[in-house]
Amino acid sequence: MDPSDPSQEPQRSVRNNWNNQVRRHALMNPDGLALRFLGESTTWRELSDRVARFTDVLSRRGIGAGDRVLILMLNRPEYLESVLAINALGALAVPVNFRMTAPEVAFLADNSGATLLVTDQPLSPLAEAVAAQSDSVTGTITVGAEYEGLLVAAEHAAPVDVPDDAPALIMYTSGTTGRPKGAVLTHANMQAQALTCIRALQMHGVDEIGFCASPMFHIAALGSLAPSLLLGVPTVIHPVGAFDPAALLDVLESEGVTTLFLVPVQWQAICAEQSRVPRTVKLRVISWGAAPASDTILKAMSATFPDALNVAVFGQTEMSPITCVLDGADALRKLGSVGRVVATVSARVVDDDMQDVTRGEIGEIVYRGPTLMREYWQNPDATADAFGGGWFHSGDLVRQDDEGFVFVVDRKKDMIISGGENIYCAEVENVLFSHPRIREAAVIGRTDETWGEVPVAVVALTDAAGAPDPTLEELGEWLGEHLARYKHPKELVVVDALPRNASGKVVKVALRSTYSPADAN
Repeated sequence: MDPSDPSQEPQRSVRNNWNNQVRRHALMNPDGLALRFLGESTTWRELSDRVARFTDVLSRRGIGAGDRVLILMLNRPEYLESVLAINALGALAVPVNFRMTAPEVAFLADNSGATLLVTDQPLSPLAEAVAAQSDSVTGTITVGAEYEGLLVAAEHAAPVDVPDDAPALIMYTSGTTGRPKGAVLTHANMQAQALTCIRALQMHGVDEIGFCASPMFHIAALGSLAPSLLLGVPTVIHPVGAFDPAALLDVLESEGVTTLFLVPVQWQAICAEQSRVPRTVKLRVISWGAAPASDTILKAMSATFPDALNVAVFGQTEMSPITCVLDGADALRKLGSVGRVVATVSARVVDDDMQDVTRGEIGEIVYRGPTLMREYWQNPDATADAFGGGWFHSGDLVRQDDEGFVFVVDRKKDMIISGGENIYCAEVENVLFSHPRIREAAVIGRTDETWGEVPVAVVALTDAAGAPDPTLEELGEWLGEHLARYKHPKELVVVDALPRNASGKVVKVALRSTYSPADAN
């Protein structure tokens, strides 16, 4: 320990936020492995040192308690360093989806009021466009030579005592209005999430190697890092890009990874590749979520990795995110269930009057607990709606059997889950409405063998004498200026008019029964 380094002084604070966790590991296990990335290692001492230096950099840029900093970056150790350094000052990290377009990211920047944007070289063109279009962003820092130079010139920032109930993250999640909402998660939320993961994944911190394959702008990624930071478990950060099951298995083998989360379509590819070319892997826990898994996939997972615990996790961003867990033999015995509610969350299944429904009946699942977000950022109306009756309304309609297993029977049909990514129909519809040839538009989900679901656009066109109808390809080119590619409809249906009820609202049930009958219920 370097006594001249205030970042390494023993903390008198009883707070257990993730910055204090890193400092503790740097004191107790300085040369222990903290992170691995592309074959390079970072020890706990090095991680603590770099975070303390970047904290100083941010402080000199004027960042302080309550400020917001946007992170637009691919998966890499500097992503975690940025989150930790931002939080060390009592500021809020705002991770954003790098697949978004510049106008989409600029909206999030302005909505959050972020004044600084941290990015990396591959995304610097997008970051420059965002900075040019944003009214709030006044500066950027790019990981690479600039970032490393700033660290060398920086000092070690003295730790700031950040209250547990202080906000740490703004995680944007869209709603049925099509406008993104920022779920404000506190340090206490992430501490509770760490405990939830430790119990759900049966982690004990000995001879374990974590793995972060999800994009780090997802709460699934940051939520999976939380238990590793608490326990001092090394984590392998995997680059994002085109999913390559062979390359991923090679990394799992070489790094000795013990815990892995993927979406079902990825597990399907992993199982096929492992059967084709077996690797010697040390997986103890194989977990999945973000989309339903068929019995075929679950059986393949169990057969391919027979010594690993099979765990399904279910939740949402506002809950940091895990609310239900399904593990072991129950994964097949209770096929279709998302599991039981975790011990760190209180839940009820209620009717429209907030009265508990009888077991087996359908109602909305509502939550309370230490992982529950504080609010939607600067959106009191949405916050009030979400917390009606003193419980958080998930929007999921479920039934619960006599053993307490939860089955999701419906959800807001205006949300599509495609390859683990949420696509909100209202957001896509709002962009379609601005197309000069589109008079009416509705987006629905269609079951897809590869992606789980894909969006389908049903449109009515304006009269244009002699003009050909727009094609799906032409629409895709036009949407590319406004929406991330994964949100683009994969099918275009042209109709004379959309079906509407007496109130003038589009009857999406009728559209689903016609164009996506498997999803009509």
